[in-house]
Amino acid sequence: MRLRTALVALLLSAATLTGQPAAAATPVTIAYAQRTQTWELVLTNGDVVEVPNALAVAPKDAVNAGSRAPLLVSGDGRHFFYFRKSDGRFVGRTLNGKEKVVPRLTVFSLDEEWPYVSDDGSYVVSETSAPGVGIFVDLRKGKVLPPPERTDAWGFMGFSPDSQRLLLGGEQVVVFDRGLRARLRLKTRQSPTALANDHVTAAVLVGTWPKYRKLRLLNLRTGRVGGTVTVRLPGGRYIDDLHFDQAGHLIVRSKTKTGVAIYRVSKTTGAVTTLRTITRPDAKIWVLPGDGTYEPWTERKK
Repeated sequence: MRLRTALVALLLSAATLTGQPAAAATPVTIAYAQRTQTWELVLTNGDVVEVPNALAVAPKDAVNAGSRAPLLVSGDGRHFFYFRKSDGRFVGRTLNGKEKVVPRLTVFSLDEEWPYVSDDGSYVVSETSAPGVGIFVDLRKGKVLPPPERTDAWGFMGFSPDSQRLLLGGEQVVVFDRGLRARLRLKTRQSPTALANDHVTAAVLVGTWPKYRKLRLLNLRTGRVGGTVTVRLPGGRYIDDLHFDQAGHLIVRSKTKTGVAIYRVSKTTGAVTTLRTITRPDAKIWVLPGDGTYEPWTERKK
């Protein structure tokens, strides 16, 4: 330990003497959330932060009393959202920030309405059991927007990684901006599940749920559909989650026997590169950044 301390001091001194700035510390974000007796956040530096004011299950006077109350983490790992014990309202915050209430979404509609959070934590959309969409909330502006084009008969398909576009499906697949103005519109039988940052390229799963192993790309401007690509996952693995990263790479998450594996996928050959594997913690439920209210790896089997 003394040797390590001395070495760090020497390196810092050398940086000062040569006029080179020390490397910036990597920001601490949320690696995942877990529920034991209460919700906890496990940070990328290994620290564990309890969230005692987050509900674990719906209260007795809710429509679906006893149902699991989700905690969501934004894709960037900086924001988390939960139903508050004091009043059942859905709120979001950062590790060091104050709670922001998401209007009109409460635990009393749990299992009747499901929230989705953009990668930067600034936008919340909900789907309902109607079916259709419930709310559109731009948290940057503190504004609730009415359903686009005067109808709630949309299916929510996802956000672009930059959180600037929303992909919705109905009679057509439409790309909306944050103000719910239509930017691209395509009549197609395809059902994309992910939108890239070019706001034109979408990914479509091919096969039968839940055993997806194939995908194709769809150009939302021209309607052109690429050829089917088989994702070369290890035997017994399937595509459980599909999205684009900030650089436009296809990213697949797949449940494993011990947790989750995350892969970058070649758009042309389907070859996969393992980015990381995550071992499931010893907890009743765990949640990764970017998860929805339910994922295949969420609950521990008895």
